[in-house]
Amino acid sequence: MIDGITTYGSTELMEYLAEVIDPVFICTIGTTETSLIPGLSGAGATPELTEYTPAADSELMVLGTVKCMEEIPQTVVGKAAAPTPAMLTKASLEIADIPFIIADAGCKIKPNIECMRLGNEYGRDIRTGKGVLNPLEIYENARELGAELARRHPMLIIGESIAAGTTTALGVLRALGYDANEKVSGSMPHNPHDMKTKIVDEGLENAGLNPETDNIDGLQAIGAVGDPTLAAVTGFVLGVDEQIPLILAGGTQMAAACAVIKPIKPAFDFSKINLATTVYVVGDETADLLGLLKQIDEDITLHSVDPKFEESDHDGLKNYLDGFVKEGAGAGGAMFTALARGVPVEKLRKKIEKTCS
Repeated sequence: MIDGITTYGSTELMEYLAEVIDPVFICTIGTTETSLIPGLSGAGATPELTEYTPAADSELMVLGTVKCMEEIPQTVVGKAAAPTPAMLTKASLEIADIPFIIADAGCKIKPNIECMRLGNEYGRDIRTGKGVLNPLEIYENARELGAELARRHPMLIIGESIAAGTTTALGVLRALGYDANEKVSGSMPHNPHDMKTKIVDEGLENAGLNPETDNIDGLQAIGAVGDPTLAAVTGFVLGVDEQIPLILAGGTQMAAACAVIKPIKPAFDFSKINLATTVYVVGDETADLLGLLKQIDEDITLHSVDPKFEESDHDGLKNYLDGFVKEGAGAGGAMFTALARGVPVEKLRKKIEKTCS
């Protein structure tokens, strides 16, 4: 047992992560114009600013500051601002001494850093039924990069940063026939399930897709009602091709990626994959991550990470306790990696507080 981690499933990969030399973290970033819908996403002070969040997150991780916008992304609650989860990721990777890579799957606002480019198109509003114009290009490029990383590293931790990602995840899960309505998480205490369902319904209709009668494949689902990061994560996983173990650093979006993998490679061994996310996602009473994962495959292990922000001196971090932000930029998986590699939870929390200050 590791303080701060609750495991639903096997601890085998966690034990491997504790000992392995030179694991690498990759954060894939992207945009979906779905995030511009008012009231849908809390990943930005305004709907327009949500398009800057992925680029800003990656700049924060690399540079420690932002170049693409004037202020660091944050969610203001009362007098305290909840820091972007990229700050949690940055602190965790630094304290655990884990190298990382940024991969741009399709950002509308480009970060002012060097990063891997997986595609030239950003995601569109999924209500059009054309959420991603180039899912195969992103998937193939990510698959190639995943294979290369598997040759160089013994373990890969994959995170993502995209605003409105739980809505696109819902779209893909629904397209693939899963019972996902009112089961996906969100970045606000009030989870706008009715709005998400209506958006997905409109997208599926405009794409001419009926999950009850059509045999919809994974990339087709992403192209219609998904986002660029889902194509990238799927490509990374299948590029690795079970050669090395993987940690998917996230909740709802990573569940959707697993759902996409299933029809592309039906014999995929999901015991080689663990999801690691925050306790704020796993414990989200407006969602059901564990239930979604059980629908997809019984062998998927989930790790819930509790950084114990209730003991924090940073008022903004306490907003996570009230259902704001919850996860993003692979924060849950990055914290999981630090804890699994021996960093005490109190030391990790202090590092996060210092980084956020």
